[in-house]
Amino acid sequence: MKGHGARPAPPRAVVLDTDGVLIDSAAVHAAAWKTAFDGCLPGWADRAGNGEPFDADADYRRYVDGRSRYEGAAAFLAARGIRLPAGTPDGRPGCDTVRAVAARKEQAFRDALRVRPVTAFRDASRALAALRSLSVPAAAVSASRHARALLASAGTDRLLTTVVDGEDAAGLGLAGKPDPALFLHAAHVLGVRPQDCAVVEDALAGVLAGRRGRFGLVVGVDRTPDRRTTEALREHGAHLVVTDLMECVEAVWGAGP
Repeated sequence: MKGHGARPAPPRAVVLDTDGVLIDSAAVHAAAWKTAFDGCLPGWADRAGNGEPFDADADYRRYVDGRSRYEGAAAFLAARGIRLPAGTPDGRPGCDTVRAVAARKEQAFRDALRVRPVTAFRDASRALAALRSLSVPAAAVSASRHARALLASAGTDRLLTTVVDGEDAAGLGLAGKPDPALFLHAAHVLGVRPQDCAVVEDALAGVLAGRRGRFGLVVGVDRTPDRRTTEALREHGAHLVVTDLMECVEAVWGAGP
C-alpha cells in the first residue's frame, strides 16, 4: 500500500507484545523461570545434558520468552536433553512432568508479584497515547494468562483497543509463538490485514512470528543497556530495531513527543 510519495504509507494498526515491551515484567518472568528450573536441575542430573543453572538472560530469551508456560518449559527441557512426561493441566508444582515444572514457574511468578508490582515503561504510555491521537488502533498480545490484570494494574489497558492473552489462546486453541496465530487473531480483532499492520516485539520468537504472519512491518525492541539483542532481532527478521517505543512511533508514523 503506497502513499502519495515514494515512502510507503504507515501501518493502519499495531500489535504489541506485552512483557518487556509495554510493561516491565520480563525480568520477573525470567527470575521465576530460574527459580523453577534451578530447583529441579539437581534431581535431573542423571538425565540432563549438563547441570548448568538456567541463565535468566540467554536461556530466557532463547527458550521461554514469548512462549506459553508449557511450551517454554518443554523447549528448555528439550535443549538440555531432559525427557519428562507431559503431565496433566491440573498437576501440582513439581519436577516430574513438563506441566509440573510450568506450575513451579507460575507459583514463583505469583510469589514475586506480591513483593514487586509490575509497572508500565514510561515510553510505552507515551507511545500508546501518541498512537491514539493518530487514530492508530493498538492491541497488546501475550502468551501469559496474567496479561490483562497486569496491564490494568499498570494503567496501560485504557490506551489499548484490545488485548489478546493466554486465556484467549487457550479458549480459541491458538498456537504460541513463533506461530503467528496470536498476532493474526489480534489483527483480525482490529479489523486490518496483516500486511497493513505492524508487530512490535522484544522476543526472538515474537519477531519470527511476525515475519511468518507476513505482517507489513516487524519492529524489534532492544531494551538491554548494551543493545546486545539488536543483531539477533535483525537476524530473526525485524525490519527495524529500536530502543524505546517513542523511537518507533516517530520513525514509522512521524509523530514526535
